[in-house]
Amino acid sequence: MQRSTWRLLGLLVSMPAAVVLFGSIFMVASEYLEGRQLDFWQSLEWASETLTTTGYGAYAPWTHPLMIVFVILTQFVGMFFLVLVFPFYVMPYIEERFEVRLPHVLPEMLGSVLFYRYGPAIEALLDEFQRTATPFVVFEEDMELARNLRNRGYDVVFGKLDEEPEVLSGVEQARAVVANADDHGNAICILIARERGFKGPIYALAGDPLYRPPMLQVGASEVFTPSHVLAAALAARASRRISPPAEGMHLLGSQVGLAEFRVRASSPLAGKRLGDLQLRVRHGVTVIGQWSCGSFHSASGPDTRIEAGAILVVVGAQANLAKVERLALPIRRRGPIVLAGYGDVGRKFVEMLHDAGETAIVIDREAVAGVDVVGNVLELATMEQARVREASAVVLALSNDSEGVFATAVLRDRAPDAPLIVRANRAQNIPRLYQAGADFALSVGQVAGQILAYHLRGEQAVAVEHRLKFIRVAAGQLAGGHPWRDRVNERTGAAVVAVEHRGKVFVEFDDAFMVDPDDTVFVCGTPGALEQYLREFATTLVDTRRV
Repeated sequence: MQRSTWRLLGLLVSMPAAVVLFGSIFMVASEYLEGRQLDFWQSLEWASETLTTTGYGAYAPWTHPLMIVFVILTQFVGMFFLVLVFPFYVMPYIEERFEVRLPHVLPEMLGSVLFYRYGPAIEALLDEFQRTATPFVVFEEDMELARNLRNRGYDVVFGKLDEEPEVLSGVEQARAVVANADDHGNAICILIARERGFKGPIYALAGDPLYRPPMLQVGASEVFTPSHVLAAALAARASRRISPPAEGMHLLGSQVGLAEFRVRASSPLAGKRLGDLQLRVRHGVTVIGQWSCGSFHSASGPDTRIEAGAILVVVGAQANLAKVERLALPIRRRGPIVLAGYGDVGRKFVEMLHDAGETAIVIDREAVAGVDVVGNVLELATMEQARVREASAVVLALSNDSEGVFATAVLRDRAPDAPLIVRANRAQNIPRLYQAGADFALSVGQVAGQILAYHLRGEQAVAVEHRLKFIRVAAGQLAGGHPWRDRVNERTGAAVVAVEHRGKVFVEFDDAFMVDPDDTVFVCGTPGALEQYLREFATTLVDTRRV
């Protein structure tokens, strides 16, 4: 029999017993304290009216203080039954009897993916699965969470795997299993799935990398540590030593540089079209694209509009890049990297920075080893002590997204020029972080979703990082044309930044300049844009070993 049934039976027995008990006491007290004799039924009537708080009508003749105290006490007992006992005993019984029951056995699993336990690491992936009608089942051990997931339209099974291992009966038909509980729970799930005869892949998301070898030993196909992958992604955003701004910059030596500029709302660039600004003609620089809300948008021609608050990526001769500083603020790439939040992600982040030779200043509320400034990142004194105005990047790896939103807004005001990189716990809070002023925001759900989508669907579900690259190509179909007038941006999303013409490298081109068939062209863009350039202009890479 269900536990709530026993509770309800106990309540049904205790209420009459309380009425009889208090009615009997009332009958005796009324005779000896009030001098009024009442029969047993009158006493029961009084007790029931009091315990149910329905009132007495005209019957309230008590004068003795002890009698009044007793009546008051009885009233409070009635309120106890109404306010406390009913919600905790009666309502669970009603819910169990009349709501739609959560299944306790797996449905038909052929072709479905089984997710053991729900959490932030898989929420973005499950939303994508649901959107694309990819079959999956969530095995959840938290009753309230299981009900919420069912109300969202998920196929949910409720149970306690360590108490009822038979609930995984049928798992052998699943396409894959993803273990997303704590490390010990994941190990139990892996063991039971293998014991049940499941031969397919099992992917486990570990909190501690120390558990990776044991999970592999008990049957996991792959074990990932999303928090460490997230730390690596944050470090790549913050440090140019870990992730250079563009691959292949050495091809042009010191003749061409790449710079990033913050476009403030007051900048003459903000809101303007590239065609109207004529930056190539007036300043000899090429806009490759802009970072806005964590996404890189390639410049696709004169109609590209520069957004206020964006980080503009510009290529050109060093002297020409200096001219752009009058129009926008250059992003400082020298100085310490400031980190707020020294949890699991923060520790791994600092470890990677130190391995790369970077200087990090760590802020945390707790005075533990590795923390340089103890305090609240929202406080002015803490930010000044951490030198956020001198930082080459500021990274927030806080454990609370609400605090992260407030800290983002405060730091955007205190360090307006530095790249602000924020870790989110839940993917749904990322738009709020961008609205507060973050340049880049990443969640554990994004990186875990990217990993799992690759293994489960053979594709990259969430693009975590965009990279720029320089390549050296033959002239191809650009021969006979002008490097800046052949609609390269519009057609490919890449940009011609230099041409090796008759033994000399040109980064600016007058109106009469024409590309020769034997010239070498230097092109910059994202990997996808560069592939499109190679196809569109029917050209090939030039052997860089000759440079």
